[in-house]
Amino acid sequence: VLYDTRDQPHVPDPTEFTAVKSRRSSKRRHDPGMDCEAAVKRPHFPPLSGDKLKGGADELRKVAVPANRYTPLKENWMKIYTPIVENLQLQVRFNLKTRNVEIKTCKDTLDIGALTKASDFVKAFVLGFQVEDALALIRLDELFLETFDVTDVKPLKGDHLSRAVGRIAGTGGKTKFTIENVTKTRIVLADTKIHLLGSFQNIKMARTAICNLILGSPPSKVYGNIRTVASRTAERF
Repeated sequence: VLYDTRDQPHVPDPTEFTAVKSRRSSKRRHDPGMDCEAAVKRPHFPPLSGDKLKGGADELRKVAVPANRYTPLKENWMKIYTPIVENLQLQVRFNLKTRNVEIKTCKDTLDIGALTKASDFVKAFVLGFQVEDALALIRLDELFLETFDVTDVKPLKGDHLSRAVGRIAGTGGKTKFTIENVTKTRIVLADTKIHLLGSFQNIKMARTAICNLILGSPPSKVYGNIRTVASRTAERF
């Protein structure tokens, strides 16, 4: 019997190797020489000076001074004037008509953030902080100011509001001084306004303690809580 081999499928020989084409499209390989050329052609911009960053125009900041701070400002004017002019190279004056402390940059100003530091320094003094405490805002970068009202924590009126402020101050200011020493902050009580000066973590601890006093916690419990938090923070760092 004869078979026609033309109709049978072709069986590949196991010893025969065939080249298989990859289905992926061949991508052009990057020539390292091209990267070198691109790096050479990349423009080089030198760092700008403070004068060029300002754009050539002098900036001006104004800090309003309330009537109760006129006399302290006059008495401590040289303590405020000296660091702003000599250390930050800024111009400062007190406008008698508008009752504002005006701070302005000049051609000698090198630090672009000097104007913000000076305005925060004057603002802290206007809020009631001592010049020595407010001066830390110029020397250190991680200090902040925060202000809130007693009624923001709890809507109190009349004698209840007065008692809440009294709990924050304590007898002879004892409670306020204790919170300042433990949290390493400075606190100013101005009527129902509370101003805090310090680092972010320290302000957070002091604000929590003051809020607990406003809500009615006894001072002894507040002392224990802030001492515990302060010791944990010291151990962490």
